[in-house]
Amino acid sequence: MSEMKKRIREDTSPVVERFLRYKLVIQGRSPKTVEEYRLDLHTFFVYQVALQKGISPKSEEFKNITIDCVNHRFLQEITTLDILEFLVYMANERGNSTASRARKLSAIKTFFKYMVTTERVLEKNPAADIETPKRKNALPKHLSEEESISLLTSVLDDKEAKYKERDFCILTLFLNCGMRLSELVGINLSDMDRDLRSLRVVGKGNKERIVYLNDACRDAIRSYLECRAQNLTDVKEPNALFLSRLGRRISHKTVQWMVYKYLEQAGLEYKHFSTHKLRHTAATLMYQEGGVDILALKEILGHSQLSTTQIYTHIGDKKLEEAVSKNPLANINSGNIRSVKKEDGEE
Repeated sequence: MSEMKKRIREDTSPVVERFLRYKLVIQGRSPKTVEEYRLDLHTFFVYQVALQKGISPKSEEFKNITIDCVNHRFLQEITTLDILEFLVYMANERGNSTASRARKLSAIKTFFKYMVTTERVLEKNPAADIETPKRKNALPKHLSEEESISLLTSVLDDKEAKYKERDFCILTLFLNCGMRLSELVGINLSDMDRDLRSLRVVGKGNKERIVYLNDACRDAIRSYLECRAQNLTDVKEPNALFLSRLGRRISHKTVQWMVYKYLEQAGLEYKHFSTHKLRHTAATLMYQEGGVDILALKEILGHSQLSTTQIYTHIGDKKLEEAVSKNPLANINSGNIRSVKKEDGEE
């Protein structure tokens, strides 16, 4: 039994387990997505059990609640008001952000929709009419071109680095191709074509797409593959592109730690960047500096909706500064305004 399927059966109820298996097996959702559903629904149903049994969320008893009692009859007792109270609890008592509450509500809505349309044990989805908390439209954080170069240079300047070529290659792919962390970690040698013109990645929802490689990516991959063949003799997962020191596919945490390490060495740790911010960087640089068409950028990033890609169409501070300087009144001040007025009035 796979690790994901084992986890689904831990501390859950039969109805929730069926929903998670439906998402994983029938709809082909990624293990990561299903795990997020599991965690969010577990938190929700713990609160609902407490609500129905009159247990205070601040009590010791609350910490020991299990959700194995959640069945069809239990679900029929949950109202829209119960769900709203849960969201208020998550905001006020647990300090959940708007984005976190929106994700939990999405999981709840999806679960009850499944119970209405697939298992058909409920006549109405109690969460259907609840409005999703409005998320702040914050601009995506990204590195500038100069900062990106500093990040790559920090790898080359690291005299103690044992996997310099690998780490440089990973950062190069992030900054040039805008991959997600899971996509990069999942790359196999068999996913790349012989000339290194492109490679295949598996994105959200197990959707495959082709990522095209530029000269920087090709050079980085070739350098890494040469060192990979020389330095790793005990390879346990030979088809994985990026390997750990143990010869296994590199983990998400290892990549994240490596990124934080070199951000710090480049003096960029204060910006609180992450692997996903490097994806934002690639997208922003391609659109703002490279002039990449928004539709092309959508395909490069693997977005299903154009609206998701449009967050990168924001205008950079430099362009805003240039726009203001072009105002015809930009050079008029208290010292020259009278002379300018006089010149305009002369015939």
